[in-house]
Amino acid sequence: MSPSDDAPLPLVDQSVLDRLREELDEDGGYCRVFVGNFIECLPQRISKLRLALTTGDLDGSVDAVLSLKTSSQMVGAERLAGLAIALEAEIRTGAHQDDAAVVLPHLAAAFLRNISQCSRQTMHRLQAQCALGASL
Repeated sequence: MSPSDDAPLPLVDQSVLDRLREELDEDGGYCRVFVGNFIECLPQRISKLRLALTTGDLDGSVDAVLSLKTSSQMVGAERLAGLAIALEAEIRTGAHQDDAAVVLPHLAAAFLRNISQCSRQTMHRLQAQCALGASL
């Protein structure tokens, strides 16, 4: 069964975390450290994205959104990764067709609130899973 297009992505996909744990041969707690590093770096990633978008920095915006997307995918933060994917697509089409200094601040207004909210929810979910010892 595949989810419908309008169904929200899961906040955290446990199967990604399980696969990460297996790939890291989870005897030494590497998965927990990896997820902890993601949680610790997430506010800085969001701040870099905000700064790049609001100042019209095209290269910085692409770099920041790719960092957010990739790191989110690696820990199973599917909803946050989905928002980053959507923003990346808008950056790549809109900012290359029009003036980036105009387009990027508009994208900041359209995306950053949802990305910030989702990042907080994601951090809380991952922290809760770590506290409960849930398969990490």
